[in-house]
Amino acid sequence: MNKTNIPEFRLIGISLGRKTYNANGQSGVDCGQLWQTFEQKKIFNQINGKIADDCYAVYYDYDGDHTQPFAYFIGCKVSADAIVPEGLEALQIPEQAYVHYVAKGKMPDCVANVWREIWQTDYPRNYQYDFEIYSAKSFDWSNAEVDIFIGA
Repeated sequence: MNKTNIPEFRLIGISLGRKTYNANGQSGVDCGQLWQTFEQKKIFNQINGKIADDCYAVYYDYDGDHTQPFAYFIGCKVSADAIVPEGLEALQIPEQAYVHYVAKGKMPDCVANVWREIWQTDYPRNYQYDFEIYSAKSFDWSNAEVDIFIGA
């Protein structure tokens, strides 16, 4: 767990369109459905101006801590002047400090396990923007690696 400062960046992608919550596994259902939409509609291919081929999953607009509703967004990092295609959205992530975790192992269990660890820690979080980065290291679902950044 390392603390790092990440400059502001912009994403283009899709959002859940409403808030979800962690109780009773609801966020797992909602976020999983958004990933299915991202894949089925080939959103990745619709995004112009990508800086890299990584996909970001962002947790933001928290109503409180991790037990409260939050918004969810999936997209790709783009240049500041990238045009948002019709049907997609942009999300600006402000500069802030983050604590970096790495989930390793079988997907999606390894990511869920790290989130459970995060929820149990007493490290002070700001509940502004948290995100996961799905890079080429996450393609092998039996031995994936996903970077998770928690706003600190």
